[in-house]
Amino acid sequence: MGLFERYLTLWVALAMAAGIAIGSLAPGLVGAIAMAEVAQVNLVVAVLIWAMVYPMMIGIDAFALKGALRQPRGLAITLVVNWLIKPFTMAALGVLFFEVVFADLIAPEDAQQYIAGLILLGAAPCTAMVFVWSQLTRGDEGYTLLQVSVNDVVMVFAFAPLVAFLLGVTDIVVPWETLLLSVALFVALPLVAGMLTRLRLGSAARISAFQARAKPWSMIGLIATVVILFGLQGQVILDRPLIIALIAVPILIQSYGIFALAYAAAYALKVPHKIAAPCALIGTSNFFELAVAVAISLFGLNSGAALATVVGVLVEVPVMLSLVAFANRTRARFS
Repeated sequence: MGLFERYLTLWVALAMAAGIAIGSLAPGLVGAIAMAEVAQVNLVVAVLIWAMVYPMMIGIDAFALKGALRQPRGLAITLVVNWLIKPFTMAALGVLFFEVVFADLIAPEDAQQYIAGLILLGAAPCTAMVFVWSQLTRGDEGYTLLQVSVNDVVMVFAFAPLVAFLLGVTDIVVPWETLLLSVALFVALPLVAGMLTRLRLGSAARISAFQARAKPWSMIGLIATVVILFGLQGQVILDRPLIIALIAVPILIQSYGIFALAYAAAYALKVPHKIAAPCALIGTSNFFELAVAVAISLFGLNSGAALATVVGVLVEVPVMLSLVAFANRTRARFS
């Protein structure tokens, strides 16, 4: 892991603090950024999201899709968990906690926003960081690339309908035009651009070198987006600091529960550890860049939904590192 990935939670926490400070000291600046919108898409954040997503999409190898049937059990677990289980359990946990368990602590309109943010997280399986988690568990690199490639293709077609369905079930109004525009802007177009860039670069060495040069911009995009979000959310957080912990509770339960389900399924189906570990970790981790982008597009920069997606970023690294450690300790139990 690089310095940024290893201390991602720290950088996000510092960005949150910086955002709150800027929001308090220069509210006009953050407000001007929030007003820079076209068709409900914030132009500043759109540039930052592209800076985050585009370098990751370059790593997607379309030719890896040809090997989809070589690891059928691991890939089946990945697809079932990511698309038939995880989004629904996240929505259920969001409703349980924010409409029942925490009902006396949160206003109903705020609860709906936090549920929406959790749904967006649950419907976006990891794209980039899973390569890091796979490497740390000595996972099969070819399989990891395969599952990410398949997931991204599925995401282009399934993300919008799935999110719309779950938001509708929870009685949240779905702006279909904005949702489809967000998927096109932040999934389909970066994916096409990444594949075209990959083809133009040609060799693996040139692709790796280009990604290395682009990676800092991805990190800058993430940190800058968090600063802007917390610049707008700062007063809410200062008034109600408990809200971050409340949002983290269902995310933590979801993360450990999904990993346990996928890892146990891989063990029961006798999937080798080098495939079992990444197939369990991809469902546990989230494509939080996409979730943040769509939350901002659908509900606005200063929405509770956007705040919930950023809390997902905050808790992800320590959770994933604990699961990596568990996967490594249990390696000998797999054939």
